[in-house]
Amino acid sequence: MWTSTFARLARPALQRSTAAVTCQVLKACCRSGQAAGRLPPSLTSVQLRGQQSLVSASHPASRQLVRHARALDQERLVEVEWEDGGHSSYPFTWLRDNCQCPLCTLQSAQARELLMCDLDIHTGVDTVEVTKDNKVSIVWPDQHTSVFDPEWLKKRCFSSAARQSLQEELFLNERYYWDSTLCIPTADFQQVLQDDNAALAWLLAMRRFGVVCLKGAPAEQGQVARLCERIGFLRLTFYGHTWQVQDKYMANNLAYTSKKLSVHTDYPALNFPPGVQFIQCLCPAVEGGESQLVDGFHITQQLQREDPEAFQILTSLLVNFQDVGRDYCDFHLLSKHCIIDVDRDGRVHRINFNNATRDSVLDLPLHQVQPFYRAIKAFTDLMDRPENVVSCRLESGDIMTFDNWRLLHGRKSFVSSPDSSRHLEGVYLDWDVVMSRLHILRNSVHKDS
Repeated sequence: MWTSTFARLARPALQRSTAAVTCQVLKACCRSGQAAGRLPPSLTSVQLRGQQSLVSASHPASRQLVRHARALDQERLVEVEWEDGGHSSYPFTWLRDNCQCPLCTLQSAQARELLMCDLDIHTGVDTVEVTKDNKVSIVWPDQHTSVFDPEWLKKRCFSSAARQSLQEELFLNERYYWDSTLCIPTADFQQVLQDDNAALAWLLAMRRFGVVCLKGAPAEQGQVARLCERIGFLRLTFYGHTWQVQDKYMANNLAYTSKKLSVHTDYPALNFPPGVQFIQCLCPAVEGGESQLVDGFHITQQLQREDPEAFQILTSLLVNFQDVGRDYCDFHLLSKHCIIDVDRDGRVHRINFNNATRDSVLDLPLHQVQPFYRAIKAFTDLMDRPENVVSCRLESGDIMTFDNWRLLHGRKSFVSSPDSSRHLEGVYLDWDVVMSRLHILRNSVHKDS
């Protein structure tokens, strides 16, 4: 079970953390062996009052001590020997480019002032020494002096392991994949608004799992916008600052009907689809309307394993999307995306799929049309497998917060009564805004620990 795995991996640092318990996992919910992907190192778990809980744990960096530093002129490197016996090497040019003195760096903005036209990329060094306060001092041929803090240097070590560790710390690319056995992580709405530990744990869990449900919010319009303000700012789209999901006459979007919605990502008709979505239940349906969630990264992994040809097609062929109508203002959107976007390492980083807005224009040569349909059918069949779908019913006040680049979401058809119509309110954010707040919260929480 994934919750017991969390407990097994809990670190001793958790016991020292002042972080409040914030994201509650309702019950152990994954069958043994069903998890695909490693558990994230930045989320640990404890047992509290019989419930499994996620917390944000502080891991204070140990102070780095320099034993020796020297210049390797032939290799054009400064080699630092650490107190623990390890070694790190830094190119002369990189060190000069990143001098931290007030002449070269505007510290208030952490911005480089040194201009490229003033950087000698073939520079040598005059002297290298370890100062009395254990910093690395370099005097350059023009007698400019750069002084580097050992923690700053160690964090930027050029070894493969150090680079990988730093990239994970900065971008949090590790994910925990899940199937129908997931019990959606939950957090308390008021805690998230008021407590930085709670907000950090919520955002970390949303990044790792792709979805967190906030409980305890007032069931009234404006709460999703209020939640956005906790992070930064919402994203305005053609559907407005916020948007109301209701059964509407002459609907300008399939979501604004009572019909079943197959699982999808929102807004692939935009060239840059929103990264994060918050949607709150203000009034549930009298009957039906249950939400259906699928981990898009999990099923793309399955597709790559079971049908590599389909995976290759969906990661290479561009598909047209279109969205036409009037709401906040009139709109006619056109875009082209691969259904599955991968980065340069072949790792899936975004799903672009909405069957309702997939355009009838298919910009493919004839011989690729049938293979494309076979590939997209293989993908949607995986979406519909019961073992990949989590179904849940949102109650009044619940706010589902999720990764729109990863999570495929839909709903069952529903019936509303005249005096109790199903009503959800939603809002979009960009991942840039969310990750910015996550970094600020992490620095603040760890600084205070």
